[in-house]
Amino acid sequence: MTDIDGSQGELVVLGAGVIGLTIGYLAATDPYFSFRVTIVARDMPEDMDSQAWASPFAGASWSPMPAGGIDQRVYNWERVSYNKFWDMIPTGLVKKLPSRIYSKQAGDPAELWWKKLVCGFRELDQSEIPEPYKFGVGFYTISVNPHEYLLWLKSELSSRSVVFERRQVRSLEELRPLVGTRGILVNASSLGSRSIIGVEDTKLYPIRGQAILVQSPGLHEFLALQGDDHSTQGGDSTYIIPRPGATHPSTALLGGTFQPGNWDTSLDMDTAQRIFENCAKLAPSLKDNNETKILRHQVGLRPAREGGARLEAEVVEFPLICTHNLAPWSLAASESGSMHVVHAYGFGAGGYQASWGAAADVLTLVKSLSLTSPA
Repeated sequence: MTDIDGSQGELVVLGAGVIGLTIGYLAATDPYFSFRVTIVARDMPEDMDSQAWASPFAGASWSPMPAGGIDQRVYNWERVSYNKFWDMIPTGLVKKLPSRIYSKQAGDPAELWWKKLVCGFRELDQSEIPEPYKFGVGFYTISVNPHEYLLWLKSELSSRSVVFERRQVRSLEELRPLVGTRGILVNASSLGSRSIIGVEDTKLYPIRGQAILVQSPGLHEFLALQGDDHSTQGGDSTYIIPRPGATHPSTALLGGTFQPGNWDTSLDMDTAQRIFENCAKLAPSLKDNNETKILRHQVGLRPAREGGARLEAEVVEFPLICTHNLAPWSLAASESGSMHVVHAYGFGAGGYQASWGAAADVLTLVKSLSLTSPA
């Protein structure tokens, strides 16, 4: 974002999850616009054990979900991201996976919205479908290892002079000195946008996911069940996702749960047992003690939003108008003015598989905004 005098424009990204880092990457590598990028976040890619953010605990693969079939923008995000990840397979950061999805209900492949988005789509022969399932499809998908992929993104950004600042942000007001009078803020704070003053989006809610990370050299396919109950608390979402990895090779994520509105980040071992048994029905080799090692159990909160992800630009006016009169005293007084903000949060279970496409749309919005003061 080069100004008239040739100087760089300020781009501040709030959030260092997969969405925020990908936005930062596209901005830092853009061949036509020059940005001075700062990433501000409470949790950074090295904080892989912090349950205060979702990206370390994600499935981090591409798998079909309903939103892409009913929302054209989500379809476009997923198409762009699938193709980008596919092109990255030779780097070793992305794993190419043969995949099978089974269903207890008879199905028609022609009705699947995503069949032309993926590579190698086919209907499974009945001999390839285990009991009690009646229908299945195969295709090629991808997966990444969050513990390596997020650190790679940060390394790429750091090598391009992107600044990382660890900070817990309570209000958009706190970021005004960083953004400046002519800069732009990208808000990729996921569930944090429920409480950040100046946003306070009550449409955001968590979807609790519990999973098991295993080391099992015999797992080479993405396997999943179609039709698990995602509509109620306690709903299962059964899947096996083999991952790439230099530090821990031959790992796979076993899932899982899909529990909207559940903020509990504690581990439930009864749920873990059910996850393992469900996955072992799809891949019996998991029960071979010489083949499988349990590496860890994990619980994460997917940042979902009623009505879908928010990706839009707005001008935020100061002083901020809060939904209450209980703002901390240090935030109560604010000089008048305004700031360009592009929001990008609420991607739920689809953060990784929408990341490149959504980031591209964010950058388009950023470029379209005036470089002069929004006031």
